Amino acid sequence: MNLDLAVDESIFVPPQTEESMTKPLYLLPEHMSRTDGIGSALDLASKSGKLLVATLGINHVIEHGGLVVSIWGSKDGLDWGSKPLVSFPQKYYCGLYSVLLNLARNPEIRYLRPQWSMKAWAKSHTIPLFSFQLFVEESGSRLTTAVA
Repeated sequence: MNLDLAVDESIFVPPQTEESMTKPLYLLPEHMSRTDGIGSALDLASKSGKLLVATLGINHVIEHGGLVVSIWGSKDGLDWGSKPLVSFPQKYYCGLYSVLLNLARNPEIRYLRPQWSMKAWAKSHTIPLFSFQLFVEESGSRLTTAVA
């Protein structure tokens, strides 16, 4: 059988370039913590003023604890305001959780910073422990990469 004849030449998928594939920006690489904390600032550069998807990945949990993660914004990397841009609802289990982060409403925001707090359940004597990561990417970037 001639394999050249089996190829449908009407379907052409161009090679992926770095421009067509957008990599997520990690606000917090995988991190294990037992206490509340604040991450370092991330310079958004060309992502400022765009619609982003923030994804929280929880990889390990000690039972009877809750994790609340929020994302704060700043135009200068110094003043973080009095309330977060977005917060994830309290999480108790491993998984991937995503929320929209619309920076089109705040085009002056150039820096993002994560903040998290942990709480033990009311009658638990266990100290919470979470291993988690947080990243942002442009909305629709997964679709663009899948099609490319």
